[in-house]
Amino acid sequence: MALQEIRVPDIGGFDDVTVIEVFVEPGDAVKLEQSLITVESDKASMEIPSSAAGVIREMKVKLGDKINMGDLLAIIEADTPATSATPPQNAAAIPIPPLLRGEAALAPAPVLSPPSLSEGRVGAAQPQPDAAPPSKLSPTKEEANEIFTHASPLVRKFARELGVPLDQVGGSGPAGRITQQDVQNFTSAVMSGNAQTNTASGDLSLPAWPQVDFAKFGPIERKELSRIKKISGPNLLRNAALIPAVTNHDDADITDLETFRAAINQQQNGIKVTLLALLIKASAAALKKFPDFNSSLDGDALIIKNYWHIGFAADTPGGLVVPVIRDADQKGILQISQETAALASKAREGKLSPADMSGASFTISSLGGIGGRYFTPIINAPEVAILGAGRASTQPVWTGKKFRPRLLLPLSLTWDHRATDGAAAARFITHLSQLLTDLRRVLL
Repeated sequence: MALQEIRVPDIGGFDDVTVIEVFVEPGDAVKLEQSLITVESDKASMEIPSSAAGVIREMKVKLGDKINMGDLLAIIEADTPATSATPPQNAAAIPIPPLLRGEAALAPAPVLSPPSLSEGRVGAAQPQPDAAPPSKLSPTKEEANEIFTHASPLVRKFARELGVPLDQVGGSGPAGRITQQDVQNFTSAVMSGNAQTNTASGDLSLPAWPQVDFAKFGPIERKELSRIKKISGPNLLRNAALIPAVTNHDDADITDLETFRAAINQQQNGIKVTLLALLIKASAAALKKFPDFNSSLDGDALIIKNYWHIGFAADTPGGLVVPVIRDADQKGILQISQETAALASKAREGKLSPADMSGASFTISSLGGIGGRYFTPIINAPEVAILGAGRASTQPVWTGKKFRPRLLLPLSLTWDHRATDGAAAARFITHLSQLLTDLRRVLL
C-alpha cells in the first residue's frame, strides 16, 4: 500500500465552493468513487468522490472550508495505484463529479443571473470620465458603504443581481463577512415583511408574514425543504416579484403530429420520440422567427442570442432541475429525444453537471405526463420567456360544416413585458401552434 493524495476534481469552473458535508474521517475505509464530501456552489450541490480505494489517513478539509479545483482533499493509504489521482496542474483532466442535487433553477438554476435590473443603482462605484466635475469623482454614500462591506466578489455580484444593498445586510461569516446565505435570508425577510429596505426598485416592505401555531388546530408534521428547493426558492421569489410577467394561453392541434410520432416510434428500435422533443424542435424554429423571445435584458438593451439552447424542466425526487439541449435548431428529432432521455435519467440519479444545466436561452416546462391544462410558469431569469405545456386531450372542433375530434395541446407562454409586448407574444404562440399542427413548416 502507498500513500496517495486525493485532490478536488473539476467542479464545473466554480471557485471557492463551500464544504457543507464531510462523510468520512481518518481511519475509515473507502471504495473507489465513494463520496467523501459535499460542496455547494451558487447553483448546485455536488459530492466529491474518492479517486482511489483504501483507508483515509488524513482529512485536509473540514466543514465550512472553501475549496477549489486541485486543492488537497485527503491523504489515503491506497489499495492499488489510482489512475485518476493527478497533481493540481493536471486537475482539469479529472472527470466532473456527479451532482447530488442540481439548481435552478430555478433555477434556476437550475444557476441563473437575472437582467441587470440594478446595475448602476446598487453596486460598487463606477469610474467617471476625467472631465467630469469633481463632485462626480467621489462615490455616493450608498456606493461607499458597499465598497467597505466585508463580502467576496461572488457575493457582491449575487447581491447586485437581487438588488440588495449590502450595507444593510448583517454578516454571519468570520469577522462579520457577508455570505450568499445572508443575502438570501435578507431577501426572504424583506419579501415576507420581516425586514424593510429602500432600493432602486422602490419600497419592498410588505405586511409581516402571518405567524400561526398550526398545531392548535390539529396534528401537523414538519418537513424540511429539499436542498434543490432551498437553492431555487430565492431565485423563484426574485423572478416572480421583479419581472412584470404576462401569460398567453392557446391550444395547438397536434392530431397529425401525434400520428407522425406514433409512426416513427413503431419504426425505431431503442429511441422513443417524445412530444417534448417535438416541442423543443418547434420552439427553436419559432424563436428564430421571433428573436426577442430568445434574449436577455441588459439595462436598456436586449441581448439577442444567436444560439438556441432549450432548457426543459425535469422532475426529480428532490425537486425540479433544468437540463439544457444545446443547439436544438441543428439537431433532428431522434437526437433531441435521445439527449432529453439521457439528461432526464441523469437528473433523477442526481448526476447532472453544472454544464448540463447552464446556457439556456429559453425553457419549456411540460406537465403533460402528469396532467392538467393551463398554468403560469415562472420565467427562468435571465431568460425573458418560458413555455408551459399541459396534457393533450381530444376535443370537438368546428370545421365550418361539422364538429370533428381533434387532439389539442394546451400551451402557456409567460413573457417579460419589459422585453416584448402582447402583440408579439400572440404572434409567437400562434406561430408555434401552427408549427406543431404541421411540423413541415419547420423546414420553411
